[in-house]
Amino acid sequence: MPYATLGPIWAHLGAVWGAGMALLTTTIGAYPKPDFLPVPDWFQGGGGTDTQRPTQGYLEAVAHMGDEAEALFTRGTRQVIADQVEAGIDVPTDGEIRRENYIHYHCRHIAGIDFEHLTPKAVRGGSYTADLPSITGPVRARDHFLAADWHLAQSFTDKPVKITLPGPMTIADTTANLAYDDDEQLGADLAEALNSEIKSLAEAGCRWIQVDEPVFARQPARALRYGVRHLERCFQDIPPGVIRVMHMCCGYPDCLDREDYPKADRNAYLELAEAVDETCIDAVSLEDAHRHNDLSLLDRFAKTKIILGVVAIAKSRIETVDEIRARLSAALKHVDGERLIAAPDCGLGLLGRDLSVRKLTNMCEAARSL
Repeated sequence: MPYATLGPIWAHLGAVWGAGMALLTTTIGAYPKPDFLPVPDWFQGGGGTDTQRPTQGYLEAVAHMGDEAEALFTRGTRQVIADQVEAGIDVPTDGEIRRENYIHYHCRHIAGIDFEHLTPKAVRGGSYTADLPSITGPVRARDHFLAADWHLAQSFTDKPVKITLPGPMTIADTTANLAYDDDEQLGADLAEALNSEIKSLAEAGCRWIQVDEPVFARQPARALRYGVRHLERCFQDIPPGVIRVMHMCCGYPDCLDREDYPKADRNAYLELAEAVDETCIDAVSLEDAHRHNDLSLLDRFAKTKIILGVVAIAKSRIETVDEIRARLSAALKHVDGERLIAAPDCGLGLLGRDLSVRKLTNMCEAARSL
């Protein structure tokens, strides 16, 4: 989409955001896949938390759809955009409809990552084990692909569609490194590859681009040592007008309503806040609904916008409008309305379509009331 055609999108955001009419709302990434789309989804396989092959069957499923594949992906993307827009979301995502998961779909477009020879690995601090794609040589960008995903999703709405990418630390944690002696160098090369794709997105006209780094919360020491620097490299030389977002949640359970899932240390956000605030990042996405933070955390962000998770993505209970409004009001005591954006904690894949729509609708009503 040429820059000149983005006028209606920015007019919409100006009405909501610049004029202070309501808090802005967004989603984080994944949306439940429609039943008619036969693509493997790690949410359907326990969120990747059992010993399994989270990439197994993806190419076969796409090939099996044959000539119908593009029509089905188009239909699915249209549906998830419509659901978000009808719920009231200001900045929807494409729902990651084409992806078996938010990490490995991207890895299929990076040279040096082998999907034929998988390697068993404990992931997310031992939270689960999976047979993962193997890094067998230097990683580098191969083909640009996300601009096409964005163009399709953007064609279904005048609202700005956000596109997500997995970050360097998260890719490294969810692949098996058989080639690099130095994790820091691996991360640097991944950041270079991601930067190439982000530039392509920006040149296509995408104005909300998000890098997902949940591993920051799992490994804050590594994030501070080199992860934050690599995150900035992802966004190097991006043109003005692009909203640079990073998402940092604390981990998925394997099913709805499981309370004992080993999430990242709640103090990780406190350790990372000031370092993230000093970067080029415009907005940071923080989980808050599944496990409340001490909202004084928000005081540590002097300039960065806060995308605050105010509905839980792993609990079937639907938060009321009043509950969400109360949490947003509490956050507004620490950050002004122009820097606060309401969102779910993370992707919505575990919830299913009905719960997702109901939660998003209540969230948007609460945000509009403020």
